[in-house]
Amino acid sequence: MLNRSRQILSEPLRLQCCRYLASDQKPTPPRTLITGSLGQLGLTLAKEMRSRYGRERVVCTDIRKPPKIVLQSGPYRYANILNKSGLEEILVEHRIDQVVHFSALLSAIGEQNVTLALQVNIEGFHNIIDLCKIHELKLFCPSTIGAFGPETPKNPTPDLTLQRPKTIYGVSKVYMELLGEYYHHRYGLDFRSARFPGIISATTPGGGTTDYAVQIFYDAIESGHHECFLEPNTRLPMMYISDCIQSVVQMMECPAEELTQRTYNIAAFSFTPAEIVAEVQKYVPLTVEYKVDKTRQKIASTWPEVLEDKNARKDWGWDPQYTLEKMVPYMLQKVKSQLHSEQVIKDLF
Repeated sequence: MLNRSRQILSEPLRLQCCRYLASDQKPTPPRTLITGSLGQLGLTLAKEMRSRYGRERVVCTDIRKPPKIVLQSGPYRYANILNKSGLEEILVEHRIDQVVHFSALLSAIGEQNVTLALQVNIEGFHNIIDLCKIHELKLFCPSTIGAFGPETPKNPTPDLTLQRPKTIYGVSKVYMELLGEYYHHRYGLDFRSARFPGIISATTPGGGTTDYAVQIFYDAIESGHHECFLEPNTRLPMMYISDCIQSVVQMMECPAEELTQRTYNIAAFSFTPAEIVAEVQKYVPLTVEYKVDKTRQKIASTWPEVLEDKNARKDWGWDPQYTLEKMVPYMLQKVKSQLHSEQVIKDLF
């Protein structure tokens, strides 16, 4: 009878505590480390996370010397992902709770230096995931449409399907997906990944097969002429960077129990070079010459045309905001601003 009384009394007390925690105590924002932060996505994600969690709670890292504006915007540390002890020192010193791992060699660059791609994309990731296991950190590492191959269904490409990539970049990303899932099931690591399509931003292209979709905006504004390295009818999944950044934040903030898988497809829109050319021509004069790069065309021909992302939409509310038509005028404006700021800097010297 005494035990029964304790149970009856403890339930209202438990509910009161839960209401107090829900109403009066906000969760402490996570301390986040971003590797490869000077790349296409890192600084934009850092800006978004600092606005949400606080300037000092997001640590940017890379192997390059950062511009002064990066040093002024928040914590920055040199970090070589092949140096495991150096990484661990940063994680401990900054009391990191979660890691966003962007460091990687992209598809076209990776084919030019397979040995380096293996070191950066596989050895580097292994260092990161092992440290996250040791220190019980949440880990996000993006995957890619390059994780699929020519045998994969192209339209649409589901989450779970045959993956036989034909690039070292794709092979390394399949390794990352599988090892992350293994660490989750074997050690309880909170590993999360999303397969990114081609990401379009005003950042200067960095060696990816989808980079024509960025370069075309620079060429349209600077010269009015673009040389495209893919065939005009090559359809690939793409996404504007704002949606990409929101996908990372949204997935990282999703409660673990709502995730039914560790790696998700995410999609926004798909287009061909001919289709984006036609859209850009609505705003600025542009001529195009197709000078097909055999290596990149061969890579692109093995990738999906349309990603199926119903599971991301169902599990964590993924909902992209940009279409091709909405993205093009934004990109033209962003690239104009980027080129203007670069010219202003050049004029100072």
